[in-house]
Amino acid sequence: MTTPNGDTPPGEPPDESHHGNGKIWTDLWPDGKVIVHDRGWIQPDGRIAMKWPWWRALDAAGPLTVTGRRLDAPAAPLEAVIPSGYGQAGFQATGLIFSTPGCWEVTGHAGGYALTFVTEVVLAPELTGQASGGGTGP
Repeated sequence: MTTPNGDTPPGEPPDESHHGNGKIWTDLWPDGKVIVHDRGWIQPDGRIAMKWPWWRALDAAGPLTVTGRRLDAPAAPLEAVIPSGYGQAGFQATGLIFSTPGCWEVTGHAGGYALTFVTEVVLAPELTGQASGGGTGP
């Protein structure tokens, strides 16, 4: 799993959840693990949807695309909802939809650059009927 490297997007306050490569940035969950603790994130068809921030450097300006695939088992690919109105650089809100829990490779692309990370998406114990636990987001 990819853990945050602390590389902060320009104009943002430092945060240990930031992860980037100098051109594209995002926020990652602690220990590279997304813990789904809110039933509201689970769609009626079982997919897991959540908001996910991205940033693009001025020299990586252009439309953001996000792709992803499950690494540990067959699954439908990641879906990304990327609303318009955020401009060609800087902050871009997105919605990422994981078809199932599991180990996922996610890549953001903009302006000829890419940022890839691997994260594990798991349901919190309170959502699976196991002993309580959970976590917080980035």
